[in-house]
Amino acid sequence: MTFDDYLQRIADEKPRERMRNLLLHVQRTFPELKPVIKWNQPMFTDHGTFIIGFSIAKKHIALAPEYVALEAFRDDFLASGYKLTKMLVQIPHTNNVDEALIDRVIAFNINYKKDRDGFWLPSR
Repeated sequence: MTFDDYLQRIADEKPRERMRNLLLHVQRTFPELKPVIKWNQPMFTDHGTFIIGFSIAKKHIALAPEYVALEAFRDDFLASGYKLTKMLVQIPHTNNVDEALIDRVIAFNINYKKDRDGFWLPSR
């Protein structure tokens, strides 16, 4: 798996397995996406543009979907019990990972960014 080195740096077994399962799910569900490590974080890209990124913290997995998807799925994230920051979704380790919601976010980003160049969306 592309992310093995990243995963081995996660000291706690349960969060590590949680992240492993999430990354494997994305790879299996969206095999067209390229798994990469940038800024020491696992990410998925499509035609050289950022689709979604993940990181781990002591109390949560952080999901970085870019601001357009964050705004589009804000209510769904909150309904799942996730916390939001300006640019991240925090999935507490005590909450289930809503893979179907994450799949919808990824599909949205793939479609939204299909004709875009560059890694990130322009700033708002």
